[in-house]
Amino acid sequence: MKKNYIKFGLLILCTLTFILFSSCNKTSTEKIKEIDLSIYEKGDYFISPQELKPLLGSENLILLDCNNPKIYAKEHIKGAIGIGFHAFSEKVGKPGDPGWGTIKSNEELTKKLISLGIDNEKTVVLYSDLFKGPGADGRAVWQLRLAGLNNVKILHGGSSYWKELGYEMTNDITVKPNPSSGITLKDYDKSFMITKDDLFENLDKKIVIDVRTKKEFDGSQNAGEPRGGHIKGAKHLVWTDLLNKNGTLKTPKEIEEIMGKMGISKKDDFTLY
Repeated sequence: MKKNYIKFGLLILCTLTFILFSSCNKTSTEKIKEIDLSIYEKGDYFISPQELKPLLGSENLILLDCNNPKIYAKEHIKGAIGIGFHAFSEKVGKPGDPGWGTIKSNEELTKKLISLGIDNEKTVVLYSDLFKGPGADGRAVWQLRLAGLNNVKILHGGSSYWKELGYEMTNDITVKPNPSSGITLKDYDKSFMITKDDLFENLDKKIVIDVRTKKEFDGSQNAGEPRGGHIKGAKHLVWTDLLNKNGTLKTPKEIEEIMGKMGISKKDDFTLY
């Protein structure tokens, strides 16, 4: 909290009264909206807006905006680098081709991360507007965690919650990344994923959840799918159903209740797509 110290009588009283009143209101508002991320078993995957705000401008922070470039150009968090939807994905060929959309090779991912200034030490935060895109920040963080980077986090609530708190946005697109001196990635952790062949061979033994929109589940190809429909036997749960209206996560209890209605508990082994 910034404090001002004024030297003279009544001016001191009036000024401090105004500052204290304003600051108390702001603090109270932020405390009401702040969520304790430790209530989640994987709460370390997230960083709150309140934690991110004081880090802006730090050389030890790499902030990545995963929105559509048009959204990024209109507004983004100050200092963020726009990387779009598929920054870390293999995109040789077209959707549906073998390997399309999977994580880049270790060598190619290393080059990409170095070009963005990322190393093994800096805090890397990714975000998007969760209601104007497919949740590309979650996809990217999953890919980087799979590659062994535990210094990577998702901004809790994305840009919608950031703006609800009254935090600044900008349209300044002059931010250019400074390449890092290097980064070391681990062999990809296969417990984070399942291959198409493995899923097909065990389809009758696996719980599969389609998290796309109802239209996509029912067969729409408007989002660029090479084929309409869904995997046989898949349950349907739109991923945004796990979010509050401001983009923050629902509580573990609420999520368990939603999953429970689908006949799924957190002890089950399930696959999402």
